[in-house]
Amino acid sequence: MILNASGCLDALEAPEVAQSLDAFVTKTVTPQPRQGNRPVRFAETVHGMLNSIGLQNPGIEVFLADKLPRLAELGVPVWVSVGGFAAADYAELCATLDERDEVTTIELNLSCPNVDEAPESAAEIVAAARVATRKPLYAKLSPAASDVAEIARAVQGAGADGLSLVNTIRGLSLDANSLEPTLGTETGGYSGPALKPIALAAIFRCYRATGLPIVGMGGIFTGRDALEFLAAGASAVALGTVLFADPDAPARVRAELMSELSARSLEQAEDARGIAHRSTGLLLPNEKIPGLAPKTEALQAPSRVASIPRRGGNEDSGAGARTISGPADGSSEEGERHPSQASATQEGLESGSRQDRKDPDQSARVCGDREGLRHVDGGPQVRTGEGGALPESGPDQPVEDGRRALGPPAL
Repeated sequence: MILNASGCLDALEAPEVAQSLDAFVTKTVTPQPRQGNRPVRFAETVHGMLNSIGLQNPGIEVFLADKLPRLAELGVPVWVSVGGFAAADYAELCATLDERDEVTTIELNLSCPNVDEAPESAAEIVAAARVATRKPLYAKLSPAASDVAEIARAVQGAGADGLSLVNTIRGLSLDANSLEPTLGTETGGYSGPALKPIALAAIFRCYRATGLPIVGMGGIFTGRDALEFLAAGASAVALGTVLFADPDAPARVRAELMSELSARSLEQAEDARGIAHRSTGLLLPNEKIPGLAPKTEALQAPSRVASIPRRGGNEDSGAGARTISGPADGSSEEGERHPSQASATQEGLESGSRQDRKDPDQSARVCGDREGLRHVDGGPQVRTGEGGALPESGPDQPVEDGRRALGPPAL
């Protein structure tokens, strides 16, 4: 239910904070070690902060040999964030992590504003990663994209199991005296309360467009904030900038969220998902996020979707068990899809492979009703991820990644 945003928590320096989460997300790991960007790397603003870390990390070999075994000892599911400068980098990292049982989920950092972008599109990167691993893949997208919903549909069609929304957005801070850029790289990724409405808008649109599980992040400081992210369509939330000021935020936000739910006669967090879409009739069935271990029983609803084993028949127990929904699709006048639950049977899903999920014959069957909405029924097949051409990535490519650690950097 509650995770950290990548780069906002050093779990090895603050293990008690990591253990208060339902899953820990690592700082982004790249194929080779990176020293990161030149100082200054942080700049506080009136309503948040800017960072320009530049994906500093020890590289995948050191991470696997030193960091990952110690992270696994914390007793919480580990999501590994990966980044690169070409689709082949992501594929290489995913293939390596696919062999590690300590890793429950892989987050693809497709949107760091502080490094050069890969030449391939987000969908091409996801497709390359999908071939390399059977672990759940979450695509972390930028709020600066011209059409984030269209990109979300594209990565869904390429094999993404979920979305992380949103990364930071590019901003600038000027020195109070010289009026020159504060950061060594001039601009950096902005995070903080002002990012919240931008994040909510992205989640709202991507929920309608894909129906995928969404980890929502960007400006969450209170339980009320978390409730709004769920209402917009998030399945879980991640805390970022707030962890620098309040290491106890996970427990506090969890308690505040429970109070907010109780005040609205909602029994569990899943009951709040998509409430903002009630007037359109687009409420989706609840999705179980792969690789989460809820800390509060009241927040854990019985799974209402089919289970898909990701790495063989023995992965149906323990922290590594993962569940995702079947594909969903539909369309509206504005080009966004109305998601619906797939009509595949449990038996068919359990026996299907990763390739089966990409087969167009496996797509959800939908048809239009009198009101123009599309829903699961017999009728023409619509393949997940179809739509217009993927827009070019904007210059403001984002990241919740690379913030100051709670103690000496360890990731």
